[in-house]
Amino acid sequence: MSSSFKLAVQANQKVFINGAVIRVDRKVGIEFLNNVTFLLGSHVLQPEDVTTPLRQLYFVVQSMLIDPANRPNIMQLYRGMSAAMLGAYQDPQIQHGLKIADSEVMSERDYDALRSLKGLFHLEAETYAGAFSSLGLLAADQAIEAVANSDASRKG
Repeated sequence: MSSSFKLAVQANQKVFINGAVIRVDRKVGIEFLNNVTFLLGSHVLQPEDVTTPLRQLYFVVQSMLIDPANRPNIMQLYRGMSAAMLGAYQDPQIQHGLKIADSEVMSERDYDALRSLKGLFHLEAETYAGAFSSLGLLAADQAIEAVANSDASRKG
């Protein structure tokens, strides 16, 4: 018998469960009795907040959790972005964190990868403050569009 997992959800909070978006109207407790993929809305990075390369990568990993059926397509985007970032970032702490996150994604431990990537945000901000030009923002827009197009092609 597998163990259950209890989750407390606040009023008006969104929860992404196996790709479905659920919003509760009051504080509730949810008990999962089997394996489930979920993400709390407060941990979801919004497209307008995808302003740096590490946030782009976080957004892509988050997309794998929100839309698990589309994981193979999103994984292609992830692999290219991850490899490019490993080659671009010179900070050893960021490189180490990227390698850890990559290992977690390859092991399908996406929650752990999100936590690892989020832990790098402050290093990126400190080390590369002001270094991201409109070209970086264009890449973020392309990442978001690629995830959206991948989802649209799967549905169409």
